[in-house]
Amino acid sequence: MNLLVELFVEELPPKALKKLGEAFATVLADSLKAQGLAATDAAVTSFASPRRLGVHVANVAAKAADKAVQQKLMPVAVALTADGQATPALLKKLASVGAGSEVVPQLKRQPDGKAEALFWDSLQPGATLAQGLQKALDEALAKLPIPKVMSYQLADGWTDVKFVRPAHGLVALHGSDVVTVQALGLTAGRTTQGHRFEAAQATISIDTADSYATQLREQGAVIASFAERRAEISRQLKGNADALSLTPIDDDALLDEVTALVERPNVLTCAFEAEFLAVPQECLILTMKANQKYFPLLDSHGKLTRHFLVVSNIAPADASAVVQGNERVVRPRLADAKFFFDQDRKKKLEDRLPGLAKVVYHGKLGSQGERAERVQAIAHAIVNQLSMATLPYTVEADDEFKVLDSKVKQAALLAKCDLLTDMVGEFPELQGIMGGYYARHEGLRDGVAIAIEDHYKPRFAGDALPRNHTGTVVALADKLETLAGLFGIGQLPTGDKDPFALRRHALGVIRILVEKNLPLELPALIDAALPAFGELIKNPQETRQALLTFFADRLAVSLRDQGYSAQEVDAVLALNPTRLGDVPKRLVAVRAFAALAEAASLAAANKRVGNILKKVEGELPTTLDDALLQEAAEKALAAAIADVQPQADLLFEQHDYTGSLKALAALRGPVDAFFDGVMVNAEDPALRANRLALLGRLHAAMNRVADLSRLAG
Repeated sequence: MNLLVELFVEELPPKALKKLGEAFATVLADSLKAQGLAATDAAVTSFASPRRLGVHVANVAAKAADKAVQQKLMPVAVALTADGQATPALLKKLASVGAGSEVVPQLKRQPDGKAEALFWDSLQPGATLAQGLQKALDEALAKLPIPKVMSYQLADGWTDVKFVRPAHGLVALHGSDVVTVQALGLTAGRTTQGHRFEAAQATISIDTADSYATQLREQGAVIASFAERRAEISRQLKGNADALSLTPIDDDALLDEVTALVERPNVLTCAFEAEFLAVPQECLILTMKANQKYFPLLDSHGKLTRHFLVVSNIAPADASAVVQGNERVVRPRLADAKFFFDQDRKKKLEDRLPGLAKVVYHGKLGSQGERAERVQAIAHAIVNQLSMATLPYTVEADDEFKVLDSKVKQAALLAKCDLLTDMVGEFPELQGIMGGYYARHEGLRDGVAIAIEDHYKPRFAGDALPRNHTGTVVALADKLETLAGLFGIGQLPTGDKDPFALRRHALGVIRILVEKNLPLELPALIDAALPAFGELIKNPQETRQALLTFFADRLAVSLRDQGYSAQEVDAVLALNPTRLGDVPKRLVAVRAFAALAEAASLAAANKRVGNILKKVEGELPTTLDDALLQEAAEKALAAAIADVQPQADLLFEQHDYTGSLKALAALRGPVDAFFDGVMVNAEDPALRANRLALLGRLHAAMNRVADLSRLAG
């Protein structure tokens, strides 16, 4: 028969409901399976609504099967006398496990390390469902990921209970039979409560475990399944939006939260006054989502419209009062946003600069004003590096490096000014975005406004990168300032703790350098950031090395997450490439090389060469004397290197890394022949030095793109 357990409580925290429901069902079902009361593949259905947590487990036994158990008692030398009689110690041990002297003849002698021990084979009775469910229920409640515990008194007025919310009912049905278990001062029965306002009857008596969801829906006006309720809300949102040829905003977190707030969803269409659309849509969307849990509607161009959707928990015949109520409630919120926007525009961003000096950034790193100056200095240094890069970096046609530098300096200095605006004070999530709006309102160059808006990007994994050159430089400078400063004062991430999101900042730098293929060297960028802090960083060289190591670790993790193998990543990063924009090309080249028939042999040979060269004492010979090439195999290898290396090097310089590595495939035969027929460590010192020089040349030719030895098995 199937089992149903429901805990009926007061309204649960909506942001935690989904996890609470999943954890309650999973832990309870897993405990039943571990006790042998349910099959390991038994179907488990989770229920979670604002006022209940529940689980349905299929094919649960009334009693678990008895289980054969072997217990180790003690060493034979301690358990038995010389004539084989049980010692008092053995009898005491048997009594502790519920057995008497009559089982002594049944005990088994088995090796236990260097000695023998006595073992007792017994049949352990399986748990009854009442016993097993009580254990499972206790475990499920103890392991709930409760965000904050409440303390409340039971009806007796004396007993205190701690739980996420006061609990008022417990249902436990095995088929149609009540399973007598207890929890939180409650004894299980078969009655529960339906919807506060919509239920056909206040108290519902559940007939069987399998009728629970249906009875709640039909008699209680409650969709108990979180997943079903979520799907129903999505269906209604789409239907209402389609009727207006609009699209509801896509926000999974909001959808989850709203699903946790209603038991019988009813989506209604509302509207606000068109005058509010003059406020930046990000402000209106955020206030509707964060404060009211509404779903704004967008047109086909992604622009906010005056219509929005409300997920109501009631479904009256005439919903006009509900619609009007929600429209009335949202109006002051939108009016506040309009007021903040209007007030903020009365003061220029530049006029807010002095105020940044009063905003503490970090106790050891000064104010936001000082930080803005550091970001400006780092951004200026980055522009200089771009202008002098060995690879050409083309800026906009009307944007020479002098102009770019001017824009970058202005954007970097003003980027944090919107922190002092009323709008960002109310909605911190809008920092940067509002700065861009205010910059445009002031008539600042569009490139500067976009840079101010984009300088936090990428804010999260998968976020867009800055859209223009100015924003790219300022975003890099901002992230490098954060990393250099916090590393410089010892605020490094540890384990799972990263309070300043330094891993995210490092990944942001990596993504910008890689995806925009910037001709910038990572060590040079760090070298540009550290001097901006002056005496604030006591050990700049240690900080520099720590940052390089941190970036290398984050880069390796990022590349593996993108699907590259550990071997491929290791081979490329072993050379410590400083221009991260090259890394993807090198990885593609390594993967293509590894697919060649010659790859395994060349990788193994390269590893062997590396090991030989590591053992050389003193300075490695570099001069190759053709006159000292005696064996045919070494002459052939030298000729092959002379033939292949120029082509491989040319392709490398052209950044055709795949072609460069493929050119090396021609070396397989000569390399194999060399190791088959030539003794590297010849007795003649001159001959030995010449062969080592040959291997050094081979090693250098093979390891410009990646350390191919890392591909060897």
